[in-house]
Amino acid sequence: MAIDYQRLAVEGVQSLSPYQPGKPIDELAREFGLDPANIVKLASNENPLGPSDRALAAAQKALSDLCLYPDGNGFDLKQALSVRLGVSADQITLGNGSNDVLEIIARCFADADDEVIFSQYAFAVYPLVTQAVGAKGVCVPALEWGHDLDAMANAITDRTRLIFVANPNNPTGTVQGTAAIEAFLDRVPANVIVVLDEAYCEYLQGNEYPDGIRLLPGYPNLIVCRTFSKAWGLAALRVGYSICSPEITDVLNRVRQPFNVDSIALAAATAVLEDEAYLQRSRKVNEAGLRQLEAAFERLGLEYIPSVGNFIAVDVGEQAQEVFQSLLAQGVIVRPVAGYGMPCHLRVSVGLSEANDRFVEALEHSLNKIRQGG
Repeated sequence: MAIDYQRLAVEGVQSLSPYQPGKPIDELAREFGLDPANIVKLASNENPLGPSDRALAAAQKALSDLCLYPDGNGFDLKQALSVRLGVSADQITLGNGSNDVLEIIARCFADADDEVIFSQYAFAVYPLVTQAVGAKGVCVPALEWGHDLDAMANAITDRTRLIFVANPNNPTGTVQGTAAIEAFLDRVPANVIVVLDEAYCEYLQGNEYPDGIRLLPGYPNLIVCRTFSKAWGLAALRVGYSICSPEITDVLNRVRQPFNVDSIALAAATAVLEDEAYLQRSRKVNEAGLRQLEAAFERLGLEYIPSVGNFIAVDVGEQAQEVFQSLLAQGVIVRPVAGYGMPCHLRVSVGLSEANDRFVEALEHSLNKIRQGG
């Protein structure tokens, strides 16, 4: 007798759809018969500079110990983060990318009797981890493409256990200021955990930088999550972390898998924290790229969502999927975001100037071809 193994899965998992990452370069090359060297990928918010020389050297050195398990506590990386961020090591939980930490948090604090709040147009992993643990997701309508924090506070009930806030937000690039975040946290009951996901925070500087870590002393129910995948240029190694009270950290580490961050990743992440020049170059290239893309969209008469991340969402109209396919045929990969409820937008990662130009040229060609019915 045939067995339906999907029906054996727990209820929340049965109706899940897998997370869809950006199309890999090699896959596009096979699909269209293209030379991988000529493909431009602006789909996954990766750092266009390539990795830091310090990170590469540290990773290379760590290769000699591949036969050994990594440091399960990540001592060196936690110490480096502790010094840089001004927190104690017992406030840090390491993850296999920040997605790993987000899932750990959901597993620790939500189950089938609970509700988890997140915003419309926010990171797709929030509803995924909510559904996976069997909790009820409460999606609050966005305000001008960003989080409506007042509405999210109003959505809190006796069943609410967890709230995800992406700041800056992916895929829209919007950001909430420190005053808005504090006003929101003041309205959240102490028994509700708030996750401030700051995956793109390093691209913000000065007064525009709402540093969630500074809020931790006043809000013991707050967890701040960050990653090495974006501004620090280590997406392939998957290193993320959370900072919160030692009490919550102790809970998270009870669920965290042992050795969830490998030795090469630990070494590279520890080393790159000392490469301040690399971070400043990342910020400079990103700022210039955002202005370059904004100017191009304005020239083409396209509306876009102003972004503070290393990506920007542009409205190309109802033919967005057709534009996306046309770009692929020209060897340019961007990200359709219909799955986020944004069927007319494409999300474009900021690349180096030449890659941005290549995208704009391909976009203009695609739009002209579609408008001409070709």
